[in-house]
Amino acid sequence: MRAFGRMRFLSHFLLADIAASQMAGEAFNVKQKLNGAAREGARFASSLPTNDLSAAGTPASVTAIRDLVASYLTNTRINNCGLGAQAATNAAPTWTYAPSGNGCAGTLTLTIERQYAFQETVGTANINVISTHVTLSYPYRWRFSRVIKLVAPGAAYGGVTQISTDAIVPNMD
Repeated sequence: MRAFGRMRFLSHFLLADIAASQMAGEAFNVKQKLNGAAREGARFASSLPTNDLSAAGTPASVTAIRDLVASYLTNTRINNCGLGAQAATNAAPTWTYAPSGNGCAGTLTLTIERQYAFQETVGTANINVISTHVTLSYPYRWRFSRVIKLVAPGAAYGGVTQISTDAIVPNMD
């Protein structure tokens, strides 16, 4: 009977280990998809004109970037939390979208900075490279809380982690 108890504990522990490995793989895949969304948003933004950035409200170019990121997330089967219908909360040169609806585990945050500058040294001169910086933070819900109870019945696990990524691409104009 004692051996049966040990075997039962080990089988629960093994099941929890397998589930944790599978969930870590899922989280990695989500991170890769978020990287792609930020990269494509920054790449698209770099080719857009910057002459509408001084307009009041949210310029059409920034809304187009938001729409591209929302579409990318949807096409890769990531819940975009209603990003496509969200209005920006900041103004030039940085716009932030923070939707939390559509069954999202928390708040997705998309930040678009169209006049991001970094220095590059060319010869002996330091040059400011004006770029677009797209930052994406996604609320990832872990399903580990169901599995951990097999090993430790009284255990609780928070379950939501923000996965963040960003991309910077020099503006073309």
